[in-house]
Amino acid sequence: MRKLSGPIEKIIYFYVLAMGLFHLYTAVFGTYEAYLQRMIHLTWVLPMVFVLYPAKRGSESHSIPWYDWILALVSILPGLYGILMYEDITMRIIQVDPVTTAQLILGMILLFVLLEATRRIVGWPLAIIAGFFAGYMYFGHFMPGILKGLSFTLPEVIEEIYLTDEGVFSIPLGVSATFVMIFLIFGGFLEKSGIGEYFMEFAQAFTGTTPGGPAKIAVVSSALFGSISGAAVANVYGTGTFTIPLMKRIGYPPFFAGAVEAVASSGGQIMPPIMGAGAFIMASLLGIQYRQVMIAAILPALLYYGAVLLMVHLGALKNNLQGLSEKDLPSKAKAMRDIYKMIPIAGLVYLLLKGYTPMLAAVIGIVMAWIISLLDKNNRMGPRAICDAIYTGAKNIPVVCIACAAAGIVVGSVALTGFGFKFVGMVFSFARDIPFIALILIMLVSLVLGMGLPTTGAYILAAALGVPVLVKLGFAPLAAHMFVFYFAIISNITPPVALAAYAASSIAGSDPNKTGFAAMRLGILAFVVPFAFCYDKGFILGAGMLGNTAAIFSGIFAIFAMGFAMMTFIKGPIKQWQRLVFAASGLLCFSPLLSIKFLGMASVTGAYFLFRNGYSRRSD
Repeated sequence: MRKLSGPIEKIIYFYVLAMGLFHLYTAVFGTYEAYLQRMIHLTWVLPMVFVLYPAKRGSESHSIPWYDWILALVSILPGLYGILMYEDITMRIIQVDPVTTAQLILGMILLFVLLEATRRIVGWPLAIIAGFFAGYMYFGHFMPGILKGLSFTLPEVIEEIYLTDEGVFSIPLGVSATFVMIFLIFGGFLEKSGIGEYFMEFAQAFTGTTPGGPAKIAVVSSALFGSISGAAVANVYGTGTFTIPLMKRIGYPPFFAGAVEAVASSGGQIMPPIMGAGAFIMASLLGIQYRQVMIAAILPALLYYGAVLLMVHLGALKNNLQGLSEKDLPSKAKAMRDIYKMIPIAGLVYLLLKGYTPMLAAVIGIVMAWIISLLDKNNRMGPRAICDAIYTGAKNIPVVCIACAAAGIVVGSVALTGFGFKFVGMVFSFARDIPFIALILIMLVSLVLGMGLPTTGAYILAAALGVPVLVKLGFAPLAAHMFVFYFAIISNITPPVALAAYAASSIAGSDPNKTGFAAMRLGILAFVVPFAFCYDKGFILGAGMLGNTAAIFSGIFAIFAMGFAMMTFIKGPIKQWQRLVFAASGLLCFSPLLSIKFLGMASVTGAYFLFRNGYSRRSD
């Protein structure tokens, strides 16, 4: 991002502030019709990209070249036309009324500037994928074999991209224009009110003195912070600059310290209440209340973090690593005195579970965060701090907005060309109608997409292609969406392109691939749980009292089994064959059959007492 100064910096500040205030206004008093709201949102964001992000990544330029000014101005034209001619566009009959010359030219301009903005701010992979699917609509009939598509004229392609709510202005961009923007501003208020800082203090006070304390601080603080930020790499840099040096200081190897932070930061996107942009898009695509997504996500997220905390603890015991001294940490008494700072988060969760819309819940959360700030003289928010909080949140929207808009091109292309049906056919031909093989194939697709794309974009593309396959095979739609969502997220810790692990390794000074593979080991439950909740809805709390209770208890047993297996340690080292017994027992706990669940839990219990006692006898 360019480091601007002087008058330009002030102009950008007020421009971003005005955008944030507009979205707050629509959150309180009601949004415009979907197409218009999305058009205004994208039109506001596109010029920011060309002003703030240079054409060449890594450039430290402090000035804006003439060609970026031109691109910024040109990028406004398609949206300005859409806003002024909104009624004419909405009254059109799609594929009946002709596309005018002006609409054709402006649609092509929008496609060009959006792909260039995507390249700058998101990266080449999504720009290439979006460009391919845009081209497929026009050139698809030239493709060979199963990829051969229907023939569409250029006006038909531009109409789908620009003049409907199925292309650029489809559901993903709508989520960015409503829920995501407001929650980013909410995050800005948490930061400026001192609540975000309190998350770290709370984690330090209650976990810092235990064995491996700094690693537990990383896990707990990243779970709290990551649920608000919704971005793994941002979370790594936000908390890792503090936690990774602490972990190294007490003796953790650099690669393991980086792996802990990468796993903890990636998991923030699956931890309610917020979970990043992808979860809001999921609710919109499914047509369900967001609270249903929250409820479905809570048990898998707790199992994920429970396993990471256990493995961190076992790693500390295995290497005889101590915690930090109490004098170096905030006191528990102070942390408890300041517990009221959790009110905005607790209130947000309560409102979402009560059925309030996410936008209204976030607005109330913003007000609560401001009120809480008034009780702390060091973080009391006056008018300037309020404006800064809105600016801090709103300035982070370009990545999500552009990724959603570019992914919308893919969604529109899949809808227009029927590419999704071809993909379903390909998966069925490979899977031979065996659901488990189809799950593995969709997992690989989600991981590959996530390796080069931000989580939101990867989830949208994987959902457009993979979810229809899984639903057709009989999996519940919510479970199918959660499945691709999980693997789009954990691609952040999956080599060869593990973005969160690479970010953490840059702080830790460790080998990126070694950090990535260690992160995979720590996050092993994230590779198993998605398969479990596809077959057993109890793991997403959708199987009734008995099924849900069985899933909770078997999940807890699985945490211990996988932890012991991955760390090869209980109260002392265990042998490889004992490790395999724990791994197999843990997998049995995820079975959809109650009898096999109970067998798995019994096996874990028996193995624990047998192998633990065996170690004790050898010690004596």
